[in-house]
Amino acid sequence: MLHHGEQAVQRRAGVTAAGLGSAGVGATIPPVAAEFLGAQRLAVIAAPDETGAVWAGALTGPPGFITAPDERTVLADRLPGPGDPLAGRFDTERQVGMIVIEPATRRRMRVNGRAHRHGDALVVRTDQVYANCPKYIQTRTPAEDAPAPDRTAAVTGDLTDAQRRWIAAADTFFVGTYAAGLGADASHRGGNPGFVTVTGRARLTWPDYAGNSMYMTLGNLEVDPRCGLLFLDWDNGRTLQLTGRARVDWDPERAAAVPGAQRLVDFDVDKAVEIAGGVPQRWSFGGYSRFNPA
Repeated sequence: MLHHGEQAVQRRAGVTAAGLGSAGVGATIPPVAAEFLGAQRLAVIAAPDETGAVWAGALTGPPGFITAPDERTVLADRLPGPGDPLAGRFDTERQVGMIVIEPATRRRMRVNGRAHRHGDALVVRTDQVYANCPKYIQTRTPAEDAPAPDRTAAVTGDLTDAQRRWIAAADTFFVGTYAAGLGADASHRGGNPGFVTVTGRARLTWPDYAGNSMYMTLGNLEVDPRCGLLFLDWDNGRTLQLTGRARVDWDPERAAAVPGAQRLVDFDVDKAVEIAGGVPQRWSFGGYSRFNPA
């Protein structure tokens, strides 16, 4: 069932009663989904820290680093690394959102549930499991892992000039949201470079394009505006993690000025964490999604 925040957003977006619900969402992992998980190299997880700030971070590894040992469990033999705001957070169980994505084929799978650390692995007990449409995913193929540079993290409040340029040139980012008692979620956002605009030293805006009409991200934001963003440097392995607050702007005139936008989302940065050597995996760009608005 969709929670009250998701239902409120659906109503405001004009989704018909026939479209309400969560078709295709289940608590168990089908065999085809378990097979998909076992072939992947990249997962993004999202969870709140002890202050309630939400962060999104990346887990990478060779095929097989993610498995589904049973129909209600996802096991990743990786944990957030040093400097990652999610490092150490799973020593106690907490709600988590996960998106596992295969850029080369534009396939993705989302898992929401509760997670805890077991040794050097992350164990997720699933509450929601579902596939997503392939819209707005740019194709990328895994390249050879580069020798890992020294992993160093830099924490700032406002964005640096270099970070603003990084974001303005991005064609992909990931967003994590959380509503207490209702769950966490990790999702993908994509478009042509420039689809995210930087409108100050600590504010970003992106368009909300047509999707699956489930509004899990916007539904969580309806309940709690705190969220986390993750930008990947696909070529060099850097990560940029932002936490802050997002507000959905439903003004149709403002959205009409942005091709393809149904509404706009404004995000104010509270803290930024940039990690050199954040992920060892490298990816070669293939092509843009044909669904990306110009």
